[in-house]
Amino acid sequence: MISARNLTLNVMLPLCLLFVSSYAQSTEFAVVVNKNNAINSLSKREIIDIYMGRYLTFPDGETSQPFDLPAQSALKNDFYLKLVNKDEQKINAYWARLLFSGRAKPPSPSASVKDALNKIASSPFAIGYIPSSQVTDAVKVVYTVD
Repeated sequence: MISARNLTLNVMLPLCLLFVSSYAQSTEFAVVVNKNNAINSLSKREIIDIYMGRYLTFPDGETSQPFDLPAQSALKNDFYLKLVNKDEQKINAYWARLLFSGRAKPPSPSASVKDALNKIASSPFAIGYIPSSQVTDAVKVVYTVD
């Protein structure tokens, strides 16, 4: 006879993991800028350089102002996993080292996807990432992370 514990481990746990992994894999992100920004597309390398503090400007030399989604959100964690294969905890440790050395500052936080969209729409230097399903005509998509 199968005990309740074995049933949970053998049946329920794999189902939960399948659900969680399908959710994480299904989130497609759009990297967006202000619709008046001269940049029409960015490479993955350029986005990594901006989001990891290596460059403070867009490729055309204009200042970039990156925005992050809220700390400890599944969306922020998923974005960094897909972009640089690091979870939010590793990203925070990376930024702690850079802040201590004074070399760079992390992306500005947003309170929500809507807040990020508003900030990007109101600043010609802003760049951010949002779920592709929430893109509006107030911003311009320059890269898709899937």
